[in-house]
Amino acid sequence: MPDQDTAIYSRTIDETLSPNSVKVLQKRYLKKNDEGEPIEKPSDMFIRVAENIASAEAAYGASPAQVAETARDFYDLMTSLEFLPNSPTLMNAGRELQQLSACFVLPVADSMDSIFGAVRDTAIIHKSGGGTGFSFSRLRPAGDQVRSTQGVSSGPISFMRVFNQATEAVKQGGTRRGANMGVLRVDHPDVLDFIKCKLDGDFANFNISVALTEAFMDAVQAGTSYELLNPRDGKPTGQLDAREVYDLIVEMAWATGDPGIIFIDRMNRDNPTPALGEIESTNPCGEQPLLPYEACNLGSVNLSKMVRYTESGPDLDWDHLADVVHRGVRFLDDVIEVNEYPIEKIGELARGNRKIGLGVMGWADMLIMMGLPYDSDEAIALGEKVMGFIQAESRQASMKLAEERGAFPNFEGSVYDTPEGVRVRNATVTTIAPTGTLSIISNCSSGIEPLFAVSYVRTVMDNDRLIEVNPLFEDLAVKQGFYNRDLMALIAEHGSVVGVEGVPTEIQRVFVTAHEVAPEWHIRMQAAFQKSTDNAVSKTVNFGNEATVDDVRHVYDLAHELGVKGVTIYRDGSKENQVLSTGKTAKAGGTAAEPVRHGEIEPRPRPSVTVGRTEKIQTGCGNLYVTINSDEQGLCEVFTQMGKSGGCASSQSEGLSRLISVSLRAGVDPQAIIKHLRGIRCPSPAWAQGGKVLSCADAVGIAMEHYIEWMETGQASIMVSKNSDELVNLAGACPECGGALEHESGCAVCRACGFSKCA
Repeated sequence: MPDQDTAIYSRTIDETLSPNSVKVLQKRYLKKNDEGEPIEKPSDMFIRVAENIASAEAAYGASPAQVAETARDFYDLMTSLEFLPNSPTLMNAGRELQQLSACFVLPVADSMDSIFGAVRDTAIIHKSGGGTGFSFSRLRPAGDQVRSTQGVSSGPISFMRVFNQATEAVKQGGTRRGANMGVLRVDHPDVLDFIKCKLDGDFANFNISVALTEAFMDAVQAGTSYELLNPRDGKPTGQLDAREVYDLIVEMAWATGDPGIIFIDRMNRDNPTPALGEIESTNPCGEQPLLPYEACNLGSVNLSKMVRYTESGPDLDWDHLADVVHRGVRFLDDVIEVNEYPIEKIGELARGNRKIGLGVMGWADMLIMMGLPYDSDEAIALGEKVMGFIQAESRQASMKLAEERGAFPNFEGSVYDTPEGVRVRNATVTTIAPTGTLSIISNCSSGIEPLFAVSYVRTVMDNDRLIEVNPLFEDLAVKQGFYNRDLMALIAEHGSVVGVEGVPTEIQRVFVTAHEVAPEWHIRMQAAFQKSTDNAVSKTVNFGNEATVDDVRHVYDLAHELGVKGVTIYRDGSKENQVLSTGKTAKAGGTAAEPVRHGEIEPRPRPSVTVGRTEKIQTGCGNLYVTINSDEQGLCEVFTQMGKSGGCASSQSEGLSRLISVSLRAGVDPQAIIKHLRGIRCPSPAWAQGGKVLSCADAVGIAMEHYIEWMETGQASIMVSKNSDELVNLAGACPECGGALEHESGCAVCRACGFSKCA
């Protein structure tokens, strides 16, 4: 829309956005022509969104002039970077798709029609850019009788594989696969298999969570057993020891990051429309409990823009925060009006309940500006105060809209429908959601997470390495006189300022990063915001690699005690066995090798007889079978065969194997080949028996390491070692730029290009 008249919009934005923000907008949000080139500037995008959303005002009697005035206000709200709606709204508002919601929950009932109807609906939603959540708790357990066929049920996990494969086949916008949340109640007979289901690498497109009941938690605390219930008829099928099940959940989370937990009774306690059904699941990041066929429209207030400086020091501008909250609530209510929902049932329920989720970003930045460490009682108290204020003002804004436009259609029978109750426009008003790409656009910290790093090294064209420093830290370093490029490079190498000589102690304390915040403080901060949030809070509790199972158990216990609705944890490296070494050794003596010209080396012929071994390694694509053979001269060939899942290894790994075999028979040192294979990352890492496998290529390198050990000692380790230069906090590689993915807010985000698994 470069031909739009932008003169009526007062604020210019194109020249003031950060370079990374512009890069993300151009790659993901701006309209493009058939050649994939942007035909919008960022200001054009904000005009497009503002005018489209403001058009909803006409449905409530606004004149064209009033609609135009609202559009200008929405434009100012967004271009100030004080508020942004969720990514689908920025991407799709005013365009052909017009699908503006990020998260959906679909029902999965115990029938083939329902199951495969949900698969169809999932494909439609993923194609539109949304993520989906499911509860598989209504499906009868594996081995249960199916009367209509006189057969037996294959169980919920087998049907989860169908959803996973459907997701694999549908790429959102041609750039990324959809995200799913799979939930199973803790009293389902198949719960033990569900807890362990991601160990086999078959569910790369799922986050999973166990729905814990209060009865189960009571049994855990009492050390007693609890009943398993067949969802087909609700009758008991047996009992399990509650503590043993709880311990298994904790151990799997410690090992792999899955499953998470949700406290399902708490979610239903806060269900505003219980007459319409029970909440069974959440969206893929765990922060939005929804009824089946429900969606939610989300937006975030940038708290880093709410700090003002006075003679007595920094403080929050409460009046300005209230103004932004009221305008944001109106914006999100208008989104519901113009949204084109991918499935009509979803549209009916979304318009009937009019749920919105106003949240925050820039919380860590705000604390830094206030001079408060993230892991401090003062920060926790301020978090409660800020979210309490946002909740109260959001509710007031919703009440005001109800006076203008009426209460939400399903108000009757809701928790608000009491003699002393208030009429509100929206069944819910607040959610703390992931803000990965939104926070990059706004140049602020994500959600309520701590800083992930104080400085980054970003690789650009021609492999140039650029040091990007947190602007708040850089500003302080300049003002206090300790800024220099060598110090910034050192900080970029470590990602942290803690313990770095030359950085004042008080600055180190304030600029604490996610991996330096003790897990207890993560959960305390989540609980502080949950106290005044209608829906739930998306937050990742970060653990160091050295954390124990008991450390994870303590956080889960604390989460239950403090009243949060769900927990997602991530332990650095998970089960990886760290090998600390320089990674490089120099050979003493010797002379320089003569250069080798093309055609001078020919691989020796394949021998007639070889001996070797085959190893099965779990990868994100499925089980990879790696066969390595030797002859009297040493390693001579590698074969790979992918299991039932297929995937990239079916063709690419075959090509890789042939090249390795040729190299081995040409005399290339196997250790040199291993060095280049190990550490290669793909978007779907997997946890094998001995640790994390980063890709199929990494798996071949692992198998070669094990084979050489077997040749030398007669036995092979099952431990998956790790290159010393591999960062331990990676969630795999970005599928678009190859950069590091960070775990935050129950999601994975690439700071280099803006990719978000949950965008």
